Amino acid sequence: MERKMNKEFFVALDLLEKEKGIPKEYMLEKIEAALVSACRKEYGNSTLVRVAIDPVKEDVKVFLQKEVVEEVTNPQCEISLEEAKALSRRNTLGKMVETEVKTKNVRRLSAAAAKSVIIQGIREGERKAMQDAYESKREEIITATVSKVFTDNGNVLLDTGNGHATLLKSEQIPGETFVVGDKIKVFVTEVNKEAKGPLVTLSRVHPGLVRRMFELEIPEIQDGIVIVKGVSREAGSRTKIAVWSRDEDVDAVGACIGNHGMRIQEIVRELRGEKIDIIKYSEVPEEYVAAALSPADVRYVELYDERVCKAVVDADQLSLAIGKEGQNARLAARLTGMKIDIKSE
Repeated sequence: MERKMNKEFFVALDLLEKEKGIPKEYMLEKIEAALVSACRKEYGNSTLVRVAIDPVKEDVKVFLQKEVVEEVTNPQCEISLEEAKALSRRNTLGKMVETEVKTKNVRRLSAAAAKSVIIQGIREGERKAMQDAYESKREEIITATVSKVFTDNGNVLLDTGNGHATLLKSEQIPGETFVVGDKIKVFVTEVNKEAKGPLVTLSRVHPGLVRRMFELEIPEIQDGIVIVKGVSREAGSRTKIAVWSRDEDVDAVGACIGNHGMRIQEIVRELRGEKIDIIKYSEVPEEYVAAALSPADVRYVELYDERVCKAVVDADQLSLAIGKEGQNARLAARLTGMKIDIKSE
């Protein structure tokens, strides 16, 4: 590395900051660490090294530091008073003396190590910049483009606009397929702050995807008039979502359905035809449980305690209330937080 860092190098740092969001100061710290590491490998681990980089003058200097002592026991970090006086008559015992390492030595010692560390620093900086970008989207929906479909495991590589991320097969709606170029909505569930492992976890099966789609698609929810009170979901099959209106003149369920079902149809289309039951929320547990068992008609609900109840339906409504393989009852229980014993009379 030359004493006078070439202009192109600093221009590259400026571009990394502008285009990748990697702070210039962060990269300069990495470069300093690389030079310190290289010098210590050459002169000994106990060697004291100081690196001075001036981005304005595009200049770098490396100094070895030694303490002035009467008797040298560790030449890596000590210098005799006689040698120190030869450098400067002002040097006295206990003082730290700096000797600049000549440029050719710095280049010879640190070229390989510095290159490796700098490249790693760039990767870490890029990862951090991406982490910050994804963190701002945590528990939000992003629109991504399918870049590649892995036929061996079913995973899908997505271009999120902030880089590439993988949508695992387990986080895809059962039965859905993708082709390169498809634009899909995914829910950001987790952002990994560690140095290793997947940077972000994306999902199309998380209940939060449905919640956020309603919040984004329904104006009354955006305006805070209609509130989403809960979501229970079995992705690809059925979702129950409970909504409540702050305004008595606004029908929460009707607002979510829209004229001729236009609003709900858009959400169902994105979810590949998944059935959605929009439930009117009630503070009265009996009313809430009865509504949650829709599309079945419930005659009445009897509470056993705060978390257990009995729902009574006509005989011809029993199978509808329970649902295929118990799905309707299961989703209703999750939505209401109640254990529901369904009986017919």
